[in-house]
Amino acid sequence: MPNSDPPIGVLLMAYGSPDRLEDVEAYYTHIRGGRRPSPTAVAALQARYRRIGGRSPLLEITRAQARALEAALNGTVAAGAEGFRVYVGMRHWRPFIGEAIARMAADGVRDAVGLSLAPHYSRLSVGAYIEAAQQALQELQAPLRLRFVEHWHTHPLFLEALADRVQRGLERFSPAERERLILIFTAHSLPQRILEWGDPYPRHLHETCVGVVQRVGLEATRWRFAYQSAGHTAEPWLGPDLSEVLERLARQGVPAVLVCPVGFVADHLEVLYDLEIEAREQAEGLGMHLERTDSLNDDPRLIQALRDVVWNAARGEQTTLLRHDVGVT
Repeated sequence: MPNSDPPIGVLLMAYGSPDRLEDVEAYYTHIRGGRRPSPTAVAALQARYRRIGGRSPLLEITRAQARALEAALNGTVAAGAEGFRVYVGMRHWRPFIGEAIARMAADGVRDAVGLSLAPHYSRLSVGAYIEAAQQALQELQAPLRLRFVEHWHTHPLFLEALADRVQRGLERFSPAERERLILIFTAHSLPQRILEWGDPYPRHLHETCVGVVQRVGLEATRWRFAYQSAGHTAEPWLGPDLSEVLERLARQGVPAVLVCPVGFVADHLEVLYDLEIEAREQAEGLGMHLERTDSLNDDPRLIQALRDVVWNAARGEQTTLLRHDVGVT
């Protein structure tokens, strides 16, 4: 069991988002591995942020998740023990993952669990978070060991929280619309080359969708899956894209769709713009009523799911969710 001296660290990792419109170019450059985007690309991304109020709420939400997770973890620790301390690290913006690891080391943390807020594993998503943390740890040369939770996409509480969001979303439609409504699950697209690696990302997403549908009690013919927010690069990305699915359903006479972004656990640009604005406007143009499920953000069931996987990792349990990585000692 975790002890109180020193505390167990938790590195809670998310994608990151710029603080201000003036930061968009530097943020975009970081995403591109140091290659500066064109002024046109920067202006286009700034325009998207303007449509959602000038910035994303991702950092504030992630910090709220971190506070709730720390409280949930320490609620399982004996009275008087410090137990766990949760740190937020972002992949592409401040506070960066390396900065969070440096703070952990300065606070005397010697054992920690790394947990990405992306539930489904891909080498290009969760794998990149892990790589960034490992690189920072190597550069720091601190006596700190990190264990990484690679995926948690089938945790029952995560699935229950999503199913509840779907049930609530269905209530936004009229009885006539609900009779013919299609539920569309979405997640961020990735380059198709991941399929050549046997990457589990598509399978993990399917397992989450099936788990939610079973809890909602929806027939197999009443739901679809689509990717969203594909990058603007020359290589092919995973599909079908949400826009294609919406067009197809409109041709079939479907009057309403409920979109559930299972690949995301917090409100941010890909939800607030890509779904709330772009997809909704497309659906309206097609004569369809589109709603999306509310994001989980700091939903207590999500926090308890995260608490479970962190607790098990801290105890050193060997499960398919856990990869042991020995840091500098």
